[in-house]
Amino acid sequence: MRILFFLILVIIASTISAQKVELLTSTTHASFRGLSVVDDQVVWVSGSNGVVGRSLDGGKTWEWITVPGHEKNDFRDIEAFDKNTAVIMAIATPAIILKTGDGGKTWQQVYENNTPGMFLDAMDFWNKDSGIVLGDPIKGRFFIAHTFDGGDSWHEVPYMSSPPADSGEACFASSGTNIRVLGKKTSCIVTGGVRSRLLLRNDKAIELPIQQGRETTGANSIAIQDPQHFVVVGGDFTHDTVTYKNCALTRDGGTTWAAPTVPPHGYRSCVEYIEKNKLICCGTSGVDVSTDGGMSWQLIDTGNFHVCRKAKKGHAVFLAGGNGRIGKLTTF
Repeated sequence: MRILFFLILVIIASTISAQKVELLTSTTHASFRGLSVVDDQVVWVSGSNGVVGRSLDGGKTWEWITVPGHEKNDFRDIEAFDKNTAVIMAIATPAIILKTGDGGKTWQQVYENNTPGMFLDAMDFWNKDSGIVLGDPIKGRFFIAHTFDGGDSWHEVPYMSSPPADSGEACFASSGTNIRVLGKKTSCIVTGGVRSRLLLRNDKAIELPIQQGRETTGANSIAIQDPQHFVVVGGDFTHDTVTYKNCALTRDGGTTWAAPTVPPHGYRSCVEYIEKNKLICCGTSGVDVSTDGGMSWQLIDTGNFHVCRKAKKGHAVFLAGGNGRIGKLTTF
């Protein structure tokens, strides 16, 4: 029995160790935090210096676009619908959302907000029409706007209907994944700073067992398998190799939480389900994978990646990060 158990562990370990991140490119002068994988061939990225990238052959070649008039903008999130259509989000001063329908040749400004303190964090979409954008608190409440026409127009949620924030609580525009749609109509948010919470759109707030207490700490990303199974990652981005309270998972919709027996190997800014019980997470100190629902993680790469996303229609998993780095998970 012990021999059989040992052999099973060896097989699992060899399977995980066979996984690696293939670096596709690191040639552009931008840091990427926006990533949207339409299918196994069509991939979009967005980032600093107004740069947007698009690949139509699974990451083998890339078309680079500097959005005219936005050379100083940092596009922290992107949502792509096909090879021609995408929405990008610039974080602040002013907060701007743009949309293209011709593969990035031209861009239409569909939203602008010059409110002092405005800082957009992330977007997510239920489908090709309905989406949501999240911003840091303004006068004590998180900013939220919706679109119902594929990002052509955005409608701000009234101030008193937006989730209240605690003093010193905010969100991290680190990977576009601190807000996720949940079910057909609702969504959830993870926060950081002096408090780290899961905010559900039914006005329910759940304290997260994630490192908190400083501006640099807290939850950065949430992955959702179904309404019961969530995995949250974060930590302290100024101490990116520390594993203390950098991951938590729930199997009952947030009522109870568990810490991994083997946590990710440092601060992590993004987590993504690949399949049921299979996840990937990444951060400035590396990339980890889990095959048991997030209870144990193995480091497979030490590269700097901010975001990892799986194809909406397909199986490919891509990563993007600092210094224009774009990678692809292989042999998973």
